[in-house]
Amino acid sequence: MRLLTHNMLSCNIKGVTNGFPLRLEVEKFVEKEVDFSAEFLRNIFPKIEWKALVDASRSMGYSQLPDEADSSMLDSDDFLKKFHHALLELHLEEGVLICPETGRRFPVNKGIPNMLLHEDEV
Repeated sequence: MRLLTHNMLSCNIKGVTNGFPLRLEVEKFVEKEVDFSAEFLRNIFPKIEWKALVDASRSMGYSQLPDEADSSMLDSDDFLKKFHHALLELHLEEGVLICPETGRRFPVNKGIPNMLLHEDEV
């Protein structure tokens, strides 16, 4: 699961008002090379919750992203490469996504998050 995907997921348990961002517990992650597209990064940047991306990438041991970012940084090739790596090339293979409000744990196996809710959570 790419961090791009993680940045779009939230906990949808009935009654949860603060289900984003899901915390990561990383058991295994891999780096997979992806073709670089500055245009894609510039277009997706406004949709990304920056702090959630920074925290998730740091949980995978990647600390190259700045604490804060704004659109003026999109002119920097160095910034775009670091953003690209964190967003698209870091993949959570095995671990857990944790709801920040309830503590509910959603397993990630072979890169696929299981976000299915129990009957009493719907």
